[in-house]
Amino acid sequence: MRMLNRLRVWQCITRKPSTAVRFVVMMSNTEGPLDTKKSFEDKYFDCAANGNVEELKFLLQATFNPDHRNDKGWTALMFAARHGQVPVVETLLEKGCDVNLVNKTGQTAQDIAVFWDQKNTVNMLTDFIRKENPDKQQRNYFSLNNLDRMAENRKDSCWLESKLKKETTRFIVFSDLKPLVVSSHDSAKRYKYTLVRLAHRDVEFHLKTNPLLVFLGVEMYNPSKDDSSEENVVSQASFALDVTNTDESKFKTLVNEAEFITSYPASMQLEPSDAGIFAEARSMLDWLDRYKFCATCGSSTTVTEGGYKRTCDDKSCRTNKGIHNTCYPRTDPSVIMLVVSPDKKRCLLGRKKQFPAKMYSCLAGFMEPGETIEDTCRREVYEESGVRVGRVDYHSSQPWPFPCSLMLGCIALATSENIKIDNDEMEDVQWFQRSELVQMLTRQHPQGLFVPPDQAIAHQIIKAWVRMTANL
Repeated sequence: MRMLNRLRVWQCITRKPSTAVRFVVMMSNTEGPLDTKKSFEDKYFDCAANGNVEELKFLLQATFNPDHRNDKGWTALMFAARHGQVPVVETLLEKGCDVNLVNKTGQTAQDIAVFWDQKNTVNMLTDFIRKENPDKQQRNYFSLNNLDRMAENRKDSCWLESKLKKETTRFIVFSDLKPLVVSSHDSAKRYKYTLVRLAHRDVEFHLKTNPLLVFLGVEMYNPSKDDSSEENVVSQASFALDVTNTDESKFKTLVNEAEFITSYPASMQLEPSDAGIFAEARSMLDWLDRYKFCATCGSSTTVTEGGYKRTCDDKSCRTNKGIHNTCYPRTDPSVIMLVVSPDKKRCLLGRKKQFPAKMYSCLAGFMEPGETIEDTCRREVYEESGVRVGRVDYHSSQPWPFPCSLMLGCIALATSENIKIDNDEMEDVQWFQRSELVQMLTRQHPQGLFVPPDQAIAHQIIKAWVRMTANL
């Protein structure tokens, strides 16, 4: 059996006989029965952690994914970053290892290097990321949407009609705001679901019923794998299609193992690029379903501009004269802020009553008319915790399509420390040391406390502050 495993190594690990011979000899030096996959992984990760560059380069000659992960989601780059093995990090970056991969606790190799104060490794990874993405800003979950919305064409009904019937056009289907998806059976994939995209011929029977339909945008892509010339680039339009009150099986059977999933929390497991499109589609369908009548006079309305406007059917209504926010989709701005103590060594986190047990998060609340982002942060923090806030800095934003909010993430500096909880809304509010936040981010807190997952903007704001204060 052991010899058979060696033969498989010879056949599968590499096409170069000399490399295979050396690999079999190397693996034969291990004690006990030869487990090819486990021995290879262990050797690969050990070389990364211990700084054995030459052996690592040899192993990378094999037909093996350099971004391979262990059962905790760690890659060789992460092990090298953890132990400050700069030459290994340099080698892995040259081999094209992905610096954006995260382990099961949501950490990238750069995050790990920061946590363990491996300054040289941090500098190398930071420089590499800056060169690769010089203009890249924080993009939170639900915010990555590759579609060009082409808002200037929405008023052209002929243009929309031509896109609707085009062979390349795809339809993303929702039933009662539940998206149609397929799930991956690959346990190594971080995200479980992908949106199903149906062709016009698949949904033509339903389009005849005049359903809710939203033009989402156009994406340029090249269907040819052999010829990347611009002549082969085509545009693919995408529409969101509401099939509520229709037999769901008519759509699920079009794609093998397709299913309609509950929007929350299942949508948090969508591929990130699909999550952004889902956010646009669900928010629009939800708005169209909720606001069927004119908010000014109560008359019926007609959907126009590709789903992005409702026009009052009463021509004398004042909403038909000028621009009115009652005719267009609404977005509700809210703030979510990490409050930092006056000495800048602790952060304020709270627990709402509806949170999962032991989860703490940033404080948050909706903006009111006439309020600035900064004033909303100060008001909400004081209302929920009794803590006063001074300076407020913007971090990033996140669409939240349940139903249609825009979360404005901030870091706020407290001017007081005494806590007085709003018992109607909050169950608990506490100051946490940075070391505790690291434990909560990595699910290693001795009391089992944790913060929201990395799909949530709260996680990203907390992680950003932890990274900014690595030397505290």
